[in-house]
Amino acid sequence: MGAKTLTCLACAQLNRVPEDKLGKGPNCGSCGAALMPGKPVDVNPAALQKAAQNDDLPLVVDFWAPWCGPCRTMAPEFAKAAKALGGKARLVKLNTQDHQSAAARYRIRGIPTLVVFERGKEKKRQAGAMRQGQIVSWLRG
Repeated sequence: MGAKTLTCLACAQLNRVPEDKLGKGPNCGSCGAALMPGKPVDVNPAALQKAAQNDDLPLVVDFWAPWCGPCRTMAPEFAKAAKALGGKARLVKLNTQDHQSAAARYRIRGIPTLVVFERGKEKKRQAGAMRQGQIVSWLRG
């Protein structure tokens, strides 16, 4: 059984986690933050970029803004999807109002937009609000 590389979403330190420990609440070796928090975590552009480039698990990013009604509607569904996916993916959120340059860098045209990164590459994206079941099946599809 191998180990997975995960970027700490709090301090951006790279961590190697044995696969059998992914579902057991691993913590960052540097700052102690949860590496698999089981709920969406707000990230800054630097942590997002490092995680998108280095992580061995799929990284699902919800690009959103506080003024966006559909974003607020989808937030609890995104949180339920994070719980349902357990150790299979990490779900994060990036506030496009606070980080407009990151929204431009990732070519976000409308929000909410979900983007999946795997091992440095964008694998898929979907614009528009979705329910938990739709998010999970879209990710597995």
